[in-house]
Amino acid sequence: MSKTVRFYEVGGPEVLRCERVEVGDPGPGQVRLKHGAVALNFADTYFRTGLYPAPLPAGIGSEACGTVTAVGAGVSNVKVGDRVTYTGAHNTLGAYCTERLIDAAPLMILPDAIDFETAAAITMRGLTAAYLMRRIWRFAKGDTILLHAAAGGVGLLVSQWAKLEGLTVIGTVSSDAKAEVAKAHGCDHTINYSHEDVAARVREITGGVGVDAAFDSVGKDTFEGSINSIKRRGLMVCLGTASGGVPPFNPQLLAMKGSLFLTRPASADYLADPAEKAELARELFEQVAAGRIKVGISKRYELEDAVQAHRDLEARKIIGSAIFTV
Repeated sequence: MSKTVRFYEVGGPEVLRCERVEVGDPGPGQVRLKHGAVALNFADTYFRTGLYPAPLPAGIGSEACGTVTAVGAGVSNVKVGDRVTYTGAHNTLGAYCTERLIDAAPLMILPDAIDFETAAAITMRGLTAAYLMRRIWRFAKGDTILLHAAAGGVGLLVSQWAKLEGLTVIGTVSSDAKAEVAKAHGCDHTINYSHEDVAARVREITGGVGVDAAFDSVGKDTFEGSINSIKRRGLMVCLGTASGGVPPFNPQLLAMKGSLFLTRPASADYLADPAEKAELARELFEQVAAGRIKVGISKRYELEDAVQAHRDLEARKIIGSAIFTV
């Protein structure tokens, strides 16, 4: 029997239920996977609230790692006993569990140097950091970026990777405690948006020029400040909507603010090519194994605590990464 978190209706954290279910045997193209750790991501709340639709009842969570215990017909990329990790969206939904059946295609072999808890904390966040640094824009040493939610799971990895690339990082945070964490992970400057004007401070820090790129995972509350922080012909990267979606706007705004570029990347598009995904994963795991990128896990939850975990997520109480232990 697998311990599994499901929801039967969309709504607040209280709709999540922890149940016991039979797993069964893998069908063609599937494996049975015994989880070693499960990721907790803000995007999980989007499925729970219905922002990302899923047929109900539904499992929740899209990222975890573990050991293959059985393989179905036609599976050739993994075998019984392999340590693997995965991330996705609808195609991997149902990760909040101790054991499951899953398609073999998204599974990636986990290097021996990366333990399960680290893998759960970095697979999605780390691959996101990898394609942001390697595929979104041709950054040059000395460029400056604005990074919102700099003390979040993705933010801490992006800031460290950016420093490896020789970039200057200005990170926004909501508290002095988060500012200290962000600075310890590579931010050259921090801005506490709870009482500072982000765009004004960015212009002050950059001598009035602005940043080469802004990475905004917050959305509605920060979009205007981000746009006002970017230099002429710079880049606006909309990563998420933690505060709500960005209101509709006339593209003429981009011209008015300096002929800006804007992109809304989705991991599915940057990780669609298996070879490209494998290359980004290889570099990510090498950076972590070598200690050049450090991974901090600030909170660990049991699956039975999924309701509280989601409450903490939405209250922005989590610094860095959090996981479920199984």
